[in-house]
Order: sequence, then C-alpha cells, then structure tokens
Amino acid sequence: MNMHRSLLVAALAAAAGLSVAPVTPAHAATAPAANTLGGNPVPGLCMLSREAVFAQSKVGQSASDHLKLLAQQQQTQLEGQRKPLDAEVQAFQQKAASLTEAQRQQQGQALQQRMQGFQEQVNQLDQRIQLTRGKVMQQIGEQAQPLVNSSYNSHHCGLLLNRDAVLGGNTANDLTDDVVRGLDSKITTLNFNLEALPANTGK
Repeated sequence: MNMHRSLLVAALAAAAGLSVAPVTPAHAATAPAANTLGGNPVPGLCMLSREAVFAQSKVGQSASDHLKLLAQQQQTQLEGQRKPLDAEVQAFQQKAASLTEAQRQQQGQALQQRMQGFQEQVNQLDQRIQLTRGKVMQQIGEQAQPLVNSSYNSHHCGLLLNRDAVLGGNTANDLTDDVVRGLDSKITTLNFNLEALPANTGK
C-alpha cells in the first residue's frame, strides 16, 4: 500500500509541474556584459544580434507577450484538470487501508494511467509553445532581413557576425539598433495562435 501511495504522489507531483520554457528569447533577459576591450573598428566587419532584435523590437515584445498569454490560457485549462485528479488521489489514499490488495492495484494503476495522460498533455503544451515561438521568430526574421541587408550595405560591411558570440572589441559597426528602429517603423504586431503538433509527436 505504501508503495502505491508513494508512486501516486510522485506521479501527481510531476504532473502538476505546469511551468513552461520561457517565451522570451535566450540571452534577451540579461543585458550583455560591458565591453571593456575597445580598440579600433575593423573595416568591413559588422555585427548583429538577432536575439536582441526580437527582444527589443516592438513586434518582438508584442509577440512574446501574446505567446505568454496563450500559454497561460492553456495552463489554466490544464490546472482545471489537475485539481479533480489531485482530489481523487487524496481520496484513494484515505480509503486505501480498507481496500483489498487487488482493489488497491486496480484503482492505483487506473489513477497512474490518468496522471500519465495528464503529464503527456503538459509535455505537449511545452512543445507547442516552443514550436510557436520558433515560427514567430522566423516570421520576424523574414521581416527584418531586408533591413539587415540595407544596414549591411550602408555600413559597407564585408562580413556579418553574430554579436552574441563576440567576446569584446569595437562595436561601432553593430547593426542591431538600426534593424530594431527599422522594424519598429515597419511592423509592431503579429497575429498567431499556438501551433498544433505534427502527428505522433511526443508519443
């Protein structure tokens, strides 16, 4: 009986973890470290942070807020399913001593299967959020690409590097702010819903 009880409690605790991966881009929430190396600008060498474009642009911030809202709505629905399941587990624990071993096995396994199904829904929600975020960033990237091209040409660049991978140096040819300003004047919002998972995903 104690083994079934501990398994049910552990499974429910896992299934109750409704937290999802952050909807803000990686590296975006933390400001980059101060650049202390300095030096002379390298002619033709330019930098761009796509993560910063997503985090700082109006359309990126709007999309991040909207995705967070969509995630919270789905989490609320899942929470509504978890509470009665939690109550059933507690009821099972309270009556377990009065059940036969066969009854405990049967009811305990049935509850475990339901909790595994709930956990699968939680996992699928996390996958849907990540899939949606990736597609939204792709859309923003497509809107930003002509602006990147224009800024690249106006700065007479010959090579464009990912700013987030640069350890230090002269950042005079950082195109990020130019692209953010151009994007803000071009688009401020995107309409989207959570993406559906491809068939058989997560199984």
